[in-house]
Amino acid sequence: MTLWRGDTPLVLASQSRSRLMLLQQAGLACAAIPAAIDERTIQQSSGLTSPGDVARLLAGEKARAVAASQPGHLVIGADQTLALGQRLFNKPAGRAEAFDQLQALAGQAHELHSAVAVARDGDLLFEHVAVARLTMRPLAATAISAYLDAAGDAVTTTVGAYQLEKLGVHLFERIEGDHFTILGLPLLPLLDFFRSEGVLAF
Repeated sequence: MTLWRGDTPLVLASQSRSRLMLLQQAGLACAAIPAAIDERTIQQSSGLTSPGDVARLLAGEKARAVAASQPGHLVIGADQTLALGQRLFNKPAGRAEAFDQLQALAGQAHELHSAVAVARDGDLLFEHVAVARLTMRPLAATAISAYLDAAGDAVTTTVGAYQLEKLGVHLFERIEGDHFTILGLPLLPLLDFFRSEGVLAF
């Protein structure tokens, strides 16, 4: 059963299975259509350096890009930026880069800036950015290698080379922040927006 009451089906502008799962578990039937945008080019040309601003920009661009091909549909865009001080991280290109990211994050506290946006046609209707702070435990090179062996190719699919809901939980000693923010979709404010639009059953 879906709680969605919109005139047209809800669309997620993402190929993220975890974001789609969060929406489905909240009772929202949703189609997933990845946004065909060049995130790094958009980020670089924007001149933005604040991790929250970068995440907000990319979430909005994803939502708008897919909304352009889905007239009348509410489209969700989302993005997450990892910041260690002034350094911003992207998804690692391979195992070597994943190792380097984990080595830099080990024993340190970093921030995840998760943004969500909703667009319809050419209009951006909603934006929100939430922040979580995560402290990784100190990790020897052998521990990082063992984790990479166990996690496999999944380490290249997420920024920071970890999925907290899976084996990545073993890397941390402290977590401060909303569960949904950490998974890359600030769900509570998104649901509040949908209720204000009258598109949820309750």
